[in-house]
Amino acid sequence: MKLYEFAPTRSIRVRWVLQELGVEFEAISINMQAGEHRTPDFLTINPTGKLPVLIDGEHIITESVAIALYLGEKYPESNLVPTELLLRAQLYRWLLFTATELEQPLWRIARHTFIYPEELRLPAEIPLARQDFTSMAVVLENHLLDRQFVVGEHVTVADFVLAYTLDWANEVQLLATFPTLVDYMERMYKRPKASGRIAAALASLNQTSQ
Repeated sequence: MKLYEFAPTRSIRVRWVLQELGVEFEAISINMQAGEHRTPDFLTINPTGKLPVLIDGEHIITESVAIALYLGEKYPESNLVPTELLLRAQLYRWLLFTATELEQPLWRIARHTFIYPEELRLPAEIPLARQDFTSMAVVLENHLLDRQFVVGEHVTVADFVLAYTLDWANEVQLLATFPTLVDYMERMYKRPKASGRIAAALASLNQTSQ
């Protein structure tokens, strides 16, 4: 397998799943700061110009959640994707919740903080996005009050996807009032095969660029 990645991005999720599985893979770093994700060669692999991308033999898989599910289902003995129907439905539920209710406000904050050109940024979007995230984080905080994992009794790909998203939220100071979410996130990242944190990846990039 080949994993095309860029350290601070949602590539972290896929690397985490691969490391938990103990699967050998070739890591190919695509420097988004240098525009390598927009080169003709990379765009033939993923026309959206986004990361991560997993290549498994002749198959190209994009979108971090889809890759995580693919890997969990490719290696069913890992139990990273439940086989029981109702548990699988809950897995889908929380993956979609993470991608829509939590990630989208974080993307709005990022776009109107540093992604869009300054003349296109809407400062008023930022407090609205923070409010949208917070209202949904309350739901998740209550869900995790007496749970070790987001679905069922053992770790699943939903935990890796969610932990990364909470780490992202933590980077923009959105978890101060959610102690359960912070505890959950820290516990996930203490797993022996956890991938790196966003802050460490950003620090490494800054050191490289100096």
